[in-house]
Amino acid sequence: MSTIAGIFNDIFTTLLGLYAFLVMLRFILQLVKADFYNPISQGVVRLTSPVLVPLRRIIPGVAGLDTASLVLVLVINIMSVSISSALHGFNPFSNLGIILAYSAFKIIAGFMNIFVFCMFLGIILSWVAPMTRHPAALLSYQIAEPMMAPFRKIIPPMGGIDISPIFVLLALNIVIRLLAAIAASMGIPLQILWGLFVIV
Repeated sequence: MSTIAGIFNDIFTTLLGLYAFLVMLRFILQLVKADFYNPISQGVVRLTSPVLVPLRRIIPGVAGLDTASLVLVLVINIMSVSISSALHGFNPFSNLGIILAYSAFKIIAGFMNIFVFCMFLGIILSWVAPMTRHPAALLSYQIAEPMMAPFRKIIPPMGGIDISPIFVLLALNIVIRLLAAIAASMGIPLQILWGLFVIV
């Protein structure tokens, strides 16, 4: 791949990745019923609505889930992987099944990474700025809390220290190992799959 093609690939896949992140974040915000009037929520809505609003007219929600957002993220990931494959000299249509599977794994990894990031941000802020009302802090708490709450019910704080995040990470690692087994059975290189997750 030439230098110019490599630069184009980096720029294009990065932009697609950022937009996919925003769409996934919007899906999560709706899923956890986060504060719609939070400035960050409003920014995410403004950036994603031009594509999502028309798409929702074609793809209705299912069981209260924003199906259009999931479809849009999948399409973005397929585009990103296909373009990157083509620029590296591979025919994306010859491995369409693997591209679809890898794109689905990217969605799962993206959701998990967002939850983990919000969880760690909440932990750090609880130490350095426990009384902060910053919009990012409030949103991080609203995103991470639904996943943390079930573990807190089973594992209460010990000496004022909340150790439930350890068990959340353990559960997520188990999920990653299961995904790795599925990926291996589909012929997806494990080193590619590991690169999608912020935790291993």
